[in-house]
Amino acid sequence: MDSVFHELYQGYHKELYQFLYYMTGNRETAEDIVQEVYIRVLRSYEHFQGKSSEKTWLYSIARNAAIDHFRKQKRFKERLFHNFDWSKQTVKDTAPLPEEIALQKEDIQQIYKSLDRCTMDQKSVLVLRFVQGLSTVEAAEVLNWSLSKVKTTQHRALKAVKKMMEEYTGEEGEQYEKIPMER
Repeated sequence: MDSVFHELYQGYHKELYQFLYYMTGNRETAEDIVQEVYIRVLRSYEHFQGKSSEKTWLYSIARNAAIDHFRKQKRFKERLFHNFDWSKQTVKDTAPLPEEIALQKEDIQQIYKSLDRCTMDQKSVLVLRFVQGLSTVEAAEVLNWSLSKVKTTQHRALKAVKKMMEEYTGEEGEQYEKIPMER
């Protein structure tokens, strides 16, 4: 098991971290969830039946771990909200990541803001397809959806992002059709 785990870690750690970073928008949260993913892998690898590739299995675990994190975070924030004065407390990491530096350009920032306004399903599909470079078949395996659902969700997500970008730029502004979104 140690060699298998090591191979999984070496082969997919960076990709999983990047996926989770785009899903959460936070470096520390992404690191924490990656650790949770590998804990889940250690606990459940013996049950992995090979019906999908290890890559899609790991992404599926990562997506579920991210969803679990958001659910826990929501409950935690609701409890803290009543007992803590957030306006007096500011904790901020000032060291930018390479991805954060790239986001400083206004146009790219707006694309990511549009992505954040998408539903979790739409965001998952767009990140898996266009950031992580998975095929529609692999994305369907990760999400445990039919191929047609992935394609439909992708189409609607791209349409929504395009509409948000057009609203941002206005009619006279640059059009973002030049951005290669299709693979």
